[in-house]
Amino acid sequence: MSLRSKWRALARWKRLLLGALALGLFAFAVIASGVIPFFASADHPEPFATILDFAKHRSIATWSTGISEPETLEDDEALVTLGAGHFEQGCRFCHGTPWDRPSWTHDSFSPPPPPLEPIAEEYDAKELYLIVDHGVVFTAMPAWPARDRDDEPWAVVAFLRALPELDREGYEALIDRGDELETPPVVRERCVQCHGVDGLGRSGAAPVLAGQREPVLTAALRAYAEGERHSGFMQMPAAALSDDELEDAASYYAGLEGLGATEAPETGEGARIAAEGIAERAIPACADCHGPASHEHAEVHPILAGQDRRYLRQQLRLFAEGTRGGSEHAGRMDPVASHELRLDERAAVAAYYAALGGR
Repeated sequence: MSLRSKWRALARWKRLLLGALALGLFAFAVIASGVIPFFASADHPEPFATILDFAKHRSIATWSTGISEPETLEDDEALVTLGAGHFEQGCRFCHGTPWDRPSWTHDSFSPPPPPLEPIAEEYDAKELYLIVDHGVVFTAMPAWPARDRDDEPWAVVAFLRALPELDREGYEALIDRGDELETPPVVRERCVQCHGVDGLGRSGAAPVLAGQREPVLTAALRAYAEGERHSGFMQMPAAALSDDELEDAASYYAGLEGLGATEAPETGEGARIAAEGIAERAIPACADCHGPASHEHAEVHPILAGQDRRYLRQQLRLFAEGTRGGSEHAGRMDPVASHELRLDERAAVAAYYAALGGR
C-alpha cells in the first residue's frame, strides 16, 4: 500500500491531528532556527507582525471587559489637565504631537511609537485604560509605574480622549510652562505642568503645594523618589531630582501664598469630625495634627486648610485601602485607616478643610 493510500485510510480526526502536529513542528523549527529577526532596527516580518497585532487587539478587548469607566471622564477638565501634564513629561518624547512628530523614533523602535490621535479613536476608554495601566509587551510601552494606583491612569485616558480635538493652541493651554517667570529651573521643568507656577494645583488637577510646610514637601518628594509613596505621576520625576533640586522645589512652593485657614466654618459633620474625631470608632480628631487648633503643630504634619477637596478624599481612600505609602510619618494615619471613615464622612471632612482656605 502506497503512502498516499495509507494516509487516506486513516480516520479523518487522525489526519487532522497529524497535520496540526506537523504544522506545530514546522513553526517550532522556524522559531528555533533563529532566522526571525527580533531587532529594533527591523520591522517584524509577515505573517508574524499580523499575528502579533491581531493577538494584541484581541487581548486588549478581552482583558478590558469588566473595567468600570468613570461617569464624568470626558467632561472632567481637571482630569484632562492632569493627564496632559503627565503626557508632556512622560509620553511626548516618544509619541510626539500632531504638529511635532519625533522622527528619530521611527528609526530606533520596532514597532515605532504610533501617533496617539488615531489610537484614541480606535480603542474605547476601557481599552485605553488597560493599555496605559499595563503597557504592551514587545514594544517600548511601559506599564504604569505605581502598580497600587489604579485610579491614576484615568487622567491619561481622559487626555487621550480629548487629544483628537486639540490643536496646538488648545494643547498649550493645558500645559503651564512658566517660561517667562523667575522660578527655579527644576520647578519650570518638572513641576508647573501639574501644580502650576502659583502652586495652586491648576483648579484641582493636582494638590495645592503653595504654602505647605517645607519639611512636608521635602519628605513627600523623598518618599516618592524612594518608592515609599506611590504615584505614577510623581515617582519618576522625583527619582530624577538631585538633593539640591529637591530642596529648591520644596523651598519655592513653601514660600508661596496658598494653604492656611482664611475662614473658619464651625458647623457641620466635617467640622465636628475634624474637631472631635469619632470616639466610638477610635478615630482621632484631625485638628490634633492638622489644625485648626490653638496649639502648635509639628512641622511634619501637612497643612490641610485650603487643600483641594477631591485630593483630600482621594488621600483618605488610599489610606483606608493601604495603598498610599508615604514618609516615615505616614504611619500616624493608621488609626484612621484601620477604623475607616465612611464615604460621606470623608466627603464632609474634605469639604470642611477645603472651605477653611476659601477654595
